[in-house]
Amino acid sequence: MRKTALALCLFAPAALATPPGLDEVVQRTRDTFDVPGIAIAIVKDGEVVMARGFGQRDQRTGEPVDAQTRFAIASQTKAFTSAALSILADDGKLRLDDRVIDHLPGFRMSDPYVTREMRVRDLLTHRSGLALGAGDLLFWPASEHSTEEIVRRLAHVPLATSFRADYAYDNVLYAVAQRLIETVSGQSYGDFVRERIFVPVGMQGAVINSDRLPDGANAATGHAKPGFAGELVTVAPMTWSNNQAAGGIYASVDDLARWMQVQLDGGVLGKNDDGSERRLFSAERHRAMWELVTPIRIPAEPAVPELAPALPQFAGYGEGWSVSEYRGHRLVWHTGGWPGMVSRVTLVPQLDLGIVVLTNQEVGAAFQAVTLEALDHYLQAPDTDWVAAYAAAVAKSREKADEAWEKHQAARDRRSQPSLPLDGYAATYRDAWYGDVAIAKEGQKLVMRFAHTPALVGTLEHWQHDTFLVRWHDRALNADAFASFALDPDGKVRELRMQAASSLTDFSFDFHHLRLLPQAASD
Repeated sequence: MRKTALALCLFAPAALATPPGLDEVVQRTRDTFDVPGIAIAIVKDGEVVMARGFGQRDQRTGEPVDAQTRFAIASQTKAFTSAALSILADDGKLRLDDRVIDHLPGFRMSDPYVTREMRVRDLLTHRSGLALGAGDLLFWPASEHSTEEIVRRLAHVPLATSFRADYAYDNVLYAVAQRLIETVSGQSYGDFVRERIFVPVGMQGAVINSDRLPDGANAATGHAKPGFAGELVTVAPMTWSNNQAAGGIYASVDDLARWMQVQLDGGVLGKNDDGSERRLFSAERHRAMWELVTPIRIPAEPAVPELAPALPQFAGYGEGWSVSEYRGHRLVWHTGGWPGMVSRVTLVPQLDLGIVVLTNQEVGAAFQAVTLEALDHYLQAPDTDWVAAYAAAVAKSREKADEAWEKHQAARDRRSQPSLPLDGYAATYRDAWYGDVAIAKEGQKLVMRFAHTPALVGTLEHWQHDTFLVRWHDRALNADAFASFALDPDGKVRELRMQAASSLTDFSFDFHHLRLLPQAASD
């Protein structure tokens, strides 16, 4: 008989069922991609066959990672948000086919038709018409905007495609989902998820946002390489109180083993005294969360030939879950990306298998390599050196980024001068959806400050003509950006546009969606 999630307190001896050679693969992964710490849990046929940590949770202290070490699981949180909406649907408080404006009358998209037709399900499935990452600067890096303010400003974020026409990953609509959950339930998002998911599932270590971690908690520290190379540095914790539903959860592999088991059990938590099933959510809602809603185009060829076996036959997105194929098996999975920490959870329903890999370095190749090595063991697949394959992919990606940078350098006119004295660029600029960005002359330099984002402070270095390179003072952001000023016929700045300087910059730094207009001093 299967064990339920609440019976997972006693782990099966890892040595009896751990995929052979996985320890060596993890060590190679850490060495190859310079990852201080990795935590892994594997659930198979109702048993936790592995839950352990490798390496260090903080390179400065050397404290070890174990099964209870909490990591930021970032966008893995989206599946919890989906579950929260399903629980409310089972409670009869909403339907996933309800219009969003029926519950949030003030909700607005930039297109009236989309506003009217947006359904609760659409908040979860990345098919709204927003561009990739559009609006993320409202909360990434951590901003002072409230959730209500983010939802209000969404009305000014332009759409890039027709409604439901194409897949484009977004985070901002999960802020709308957060407000909806809070409005319908009468609780904060954090309290609802804690009481209705964490407690019944038995996720005793899970919290929402780093500021809820107790002092001295067993928690991983994020690490990154400034400039995408060189020595690792630690990354300051970030909290998303204004968009918790998109990526706010901290959890351990111990916690996530329980979560995976409930998912694989179709939402069943155990048995009531009368023998009936005790559920987190209904079987109907469980099936719907895993159904493919938004198709995703598959590349004609992999990034590098070594990754050919990982290219799926189909791919798409459901309600807070990615759905795809691997070696003839359906996968239900999600990744998470956070400053200094990235991760992946993968479920194989046909095999009653779940794998979660958490890391504390900004290199997705690490969790991909470990995940596929473990999958191949249970699928009895041919041997593939996934560490080497993803190392090749990382090298190719960096090579392309270097080539793009060299093209920028080659096109640069180093003899050019700004059209205006530095004072001529100093002003407060305003974007309709983000708000104000101030540029001030400080000494002999221009300094840019995003009014609602304390981390986005940087010095402008002249690049060419009326374009400057913004170098953020927090070098671990890895998000330097070009800032180009357009002048009107009278030589005054008409607008400021920005774009990330490197193709390796996280898409959530959506500078290119800003249209910054200078404001008069009286404004």
